[in-house]
Amino acid sequence: MSQEPKTMKAWQLQAFGLENLKLVITDVPQPGPHEVLVKVGAVSLNFRDKAIVDGFYEPEMIPKPLIPVSDAAGTIVKIGDQVTRFKVGDRVTSHLYSRWIDGEPAHNEPDYCFGAPLPGGLAEYMIMHEQSAVAAPDSLSDEQAATLPIAALTAWYSLVSYGNLKAGETVVIQGTGGVSIFGIQIAHALGARVIATTSSDIKGMQARAFGADEIINYSKTPDWAAEVLKLTGGKGADQLLEVVGGDGLNDSILATKVAGRISVIGFLAGQTTNLNLMQLLFRQTNIQGIAVGSRTAFEQMNKAFDQYKIKPVIDMVYPFEKAKDAFKHLTKGAFGKIVIKVA
Repeated sequence: MSQEPKTMKAWQLQAFGLENLKLVITDVPQPGPHEVLVKVGAVSLNFRDKAIVDGFYEPEMIPKPLIPVSDAAGTIVKIGDQVTRFKVGDRVTSHLYSRWIDGEPAHNEPDYCFGAPLPGGLAEYMIMHEQSAVAAPDSLSDEQAATLPIAALTAWYSLVSYGNLKAGETVVIQGTGGVSIFGIQIAHALGARVIATTSSDIKGMQARAFGADEIINYSKTPDWAAEVLKLTGGKGADQLLEVVGGDGLNDSILATKVAGRISVIGFLAGQTTNLNLMQLLFRQTNIQGIAVGSRTAFEQMNKAFDQYKIKPVIDMVYPFEKAKDAFKHLTKGAFGKIVIKVA
């Protein structure tokens, strides 16, 4: 394979801080016996990626230099001699918890995450173990497929795998970021009533276009939990996607029905909370921490996306050389996903 490139462009995090994310030339990695080499077509950004670059996401487990960004889609260009699941030319996406295939996660799943501590996809090529790669849906481009591994799967695992969502139930979804918009689309497709919270009337109108039935602007209605109760006849929502974290978790408990489910998927307002235990006890709320989902859930989700013709919502696609601008956009907030086109 004389045509095979020996070097590639890659963004490396050399120290914490966006100013220390550098575009470098480095060696193309070579696949081991059960690994595949993927020519990356696109990556999408998650809050996790920003937190890693900024140095407040488990900083002690971040190797440096590091190729960041967990969520990637591309085409297999080389396979190890014992690979059986894929062939050269197959399109695949990464899977954050690269060893979580099915059932419950193992205690050490975070040790095998793409984008830290494993090298991520913000490079022209990346290595995936054949068991951690997921076939990309034929109906989606690389830019669209790159949005699935964290944002879509987290919403799906929360609502469907954990929440067992049924038609006619009411779901509250906070915000209009990547996970939230996927949550709105999935809940709507499965026949649920969707109440979305946002600080922007414009984003609220956009959320309606993707399946939100009711919009609560929490800037104008700070007691949004009381508004949820009003909209549900005093009962509260069956499920709630909690992306804010911090002390706002208490409001989420109030907004959820007795014995309802809260999936905690984000920590935008902080990684700790002062929880009102009496409210938690009286309402017998089920609070579940969610960190993506299994590969099996990922594959089930992909089939559902094809069935319901769900298309990822992309706010902006940046060229590879403008990766830092994409991170800055994420900091300001996005409607849907921010994508970086690599190939």
